[in-house]
Amino acid sequence: MDGTFDVVWLGRGGQGGVTAALILAQAAVLRGYYALAIPFFGAERRGAPVFAYNRIAKTRILTRSRVQRGDLLAVLDSTLLRTIKPEGLLKPTGAVVVNSTRLEEELSRVAQEMYCVDALGIAEELNLRLAGIPLVNMPMVGAVARVSGLVSLDELLEATKLQVKAKLSENLKAVEEGWKLVEKCG
Repeated sequence: MDGTFDVVWLGRGGQGGVTAALILAQAAVLRGYYALAIPFFGAERRGAPVFAYNRIAKTRILTRSRVQRGDLLAVLDSTLLRTIKPEGLLKPTGAVVVNSTRLEEELSRVAQEMYCVDALGIAEELNLRLAGIPLVNMPMVGAVARVSGLVSLDELLEATKLQVKAKLSENLKAVEEGWKLVEKCG
């Protein structure tokens, strides 16, 4: 990694995007990087669009504002792409990881590298829900970590143990499945 690696997380309130950003930041710190997890939301309710950001670097991070354009865009709910245009969220050389089993048309012209993972299917299979909403964040953080190459699976699992207490074994399995099942889709 040269310079700073920025991740933009796009999801809905209740899906766990902020927690995913915290876990990725923790894993990066375990790797020896400097890392920030930056939540960005107001008085949103469950289901409302939510952004979170990671800024990861080999040197001290001085910029603490939200990420304007990421090296990687993580889309936890692809239906948000109907109203939020991803072009402004990603650097021209950036990659996208989307919670989907297929390439989303809205993303096909945005990034050179597109990756898909069925995070919803993984969350449902492991019964990871909060107030009825499938928690897709764990498979997504596994997929994002693998695609980015920033941290190892072991570091990611250790970070998950530090950040998550409820249903720990299911959440660890979800991280592993996301890591294992993410694939290029575009």
